[in-house]
Amino acid sequence: MTAATKQLLRFLTCGSVDDGKSTLIGRLLFESQQIFEDQLAALTKDSRRHGTTGADVDLALLVDGLEAERQQGITIDVAYRFFSTPKRAFIVADTPGHEQYTRNMATGASTASLAIILIDARKGVLTQTRRHSHICALLGIRDVIVAINKIDLVDYDRATYERIVADYRHFAQGLGLRSIVPIPLSARFGDNVTRRADTTPWYSGPTLLEHLESVDVEHDLSDRPLRFSIQHVNRPSLDFRGFSGAIAAGQIAVGDPVLVATTGLTAAVARIVTADGDLPRARAGDAVTLTLDREIDLARGDLLVGPDHRPALSDRLAAHLLWMDQEPLRLGHTYWLRIGDIWTQAVVDAIDHRIDINTQGRAPADQLALNEIGHCQLTLARPVPFDPYAESRATGAFILVDRYSHRTAGAGMITAPLPPTTPQSADTAQPAEPRPFVLWLTGRPGAGKTTLAHLLERAFKDAGRPTYHLDGDQLRRGLCSDLGFSPADRAENIRRVGELARLFLGADLTVLCSFVSPYEADRQRARAIVGPDNLFLEIYIDASVDECARRDPKGLYARARAGELRGLTGVDPSSPYEPPLAPDLHLHTDQEPPQASAARILDHLRARGLLR
Repeated sequence: MTAATKQLLRFLTCGSVDDGKSTLIGRLLFESQQIFEDQLAALTKDSRRHGTTGADVDLALLVDGLEAERQQGITIDVAYRFFSTPKRAFIVADTPGHEQYTRNMATGASTASLAIILIDARKGVLTQTRRHSHICALLGIRDVIVAINKIDLVDYDRATYERIVADYRHFAQGLGLRSIVPIPLSARFGDNVTRRADTTPWYSGPTLLEHLESVDVEHDLSDRPLRFSIQHVNRPSLDFRGFSGAIAAGQIAVGDPVLVATTGLTAAVARIVTADGDLPRARAGDAVTLTLDREIDLARGDLLVGPDHRPALSDRLAAHLLWMDQEPLRLGHTYWLRIGDIWTQAVVDAIDHRIDINTQGRAPADQLALNEIGHCQLTLARPVPFDPYAESRATGAFILVDRYSHRTAGAGMITAPLPPTTPQSADTAQPAEPRPFVLWLTGRPGAGKTTLAHLLERAFKDAGRPTYHLDGDQLRRGLCSDLGFSPADRAENIRRVGELARLFLGADLTVLCSFVSPYEADRQRARAIVGPDNLFLEIYIDASVDECARRDPKGLYARARAGELRGLTGVDPSSPYEPPLAPDLHLHTDQEPPQASAARILDHLRARGLLR
């Protein structure tokens, strides 16, 4: 059996600082023969310089890779290591014990199925032991190994071990853990890690590795309702439009119906595409690209689900919140919230209670300080789809990000939806307002971009949609007056436009951009600046050079042909126009009046659910 075909177990080590987490992982790697000779030689050398075990090899240095960690003898970042035995493959996250790095510990716990809680036999159950245990429980870990480490430093005393186990079991009664397996061990000397120790004849349970190889923590996500979050819209050509992502839960087959969780639009799966060819069916964990049997509006962050098993859709929710910022949580303060690949603004309206880590009791609170946990109510800027965290990690977890410092401020685990501020129809789930987007009109000078932008701006105003129009001539007279028309200056001009568009989107404004923008690379750069989490629609305003010259609203073509103007796009060979490779809409404005072209754009936006 190869490592690729073995059952995989993801687990983490956690607990208070200096409990021996890195040493334990180093021991597992060493005993499972996962260390090459050159690594062992380097480890021996590093142990003389940074080691904390005297003349012995310091196995903790296998994991503590950062120079700062080695100098201080602590773990700062989350270190992931892979190892395998004949029975199982493992990915282990070594997480820091220091209180200020609790956010890193939560990161490691978010993908783990089992936790090893280390406790120093000399110190017993500490506050950080309780905090990490509570975080593990909140993050859905139901199986725990309580590793009473450094048992050698208390002379392998059975009474000490049993007292610590009793203390931990008493504390953990309210955590909802499924299994607690205590093991006395010495990570430094290997006692009860991979081999049974003669030093603890009173212990009859499994070694740590025996339990890791046999514990059953598998939960078949394929049996749950379909949850497929779109991470990328794949459009390599005009003939292909696919939606790439990983199946978080459930399974999907060609021909199955799917529903967009936010809009209620439906379609059927036409193809399931992978790098190795098409599949008839895909399951949870598979990374695939789906194509659909009809054109519907989908973008990064959208969630595809089964029509009969929809998630909640609301702009209000209740959640446990682990606060991770030095600045306390402030009620009524606006944060960025990310759930899956969706970003929106959120406000914490109320803290129902704060959890006392030591007693598991609930206390009233009007703020949360660093590393505190509370149950909160949040209001979002728009409805988003989600499940309770207990049912789905992928669609039930979120983070809060400070809008000014951009630090991750908190991690949330949703417990339930709350009544939305705008009631949703039970039959056709629809956001209260379609989201803002960037509409990028590109084409040769005189093709009709500005004329169409004015028509669209008027239509958006009539529809009650806040809009801002960025026009090439307007910016050339102001923000970009220092730029010429060289390729480098054109690129800088479009870069500035992209930055402006992103800022206006942040203010919930739809942005109309009418620019020649002749180079494909510059337009794609603008798309990247706007960001994958925002909607960027490229409209190709196409008219022949002869028609543009006939219109010539600014006299540019006449001046170029008279030799008075150099570098005019589409006329001067040194300044070509590169048509879009895969525009969202291609309009031939030399074949229809502007009103008809504008109507086609509006119809396209309505079909994609972006305009009422």
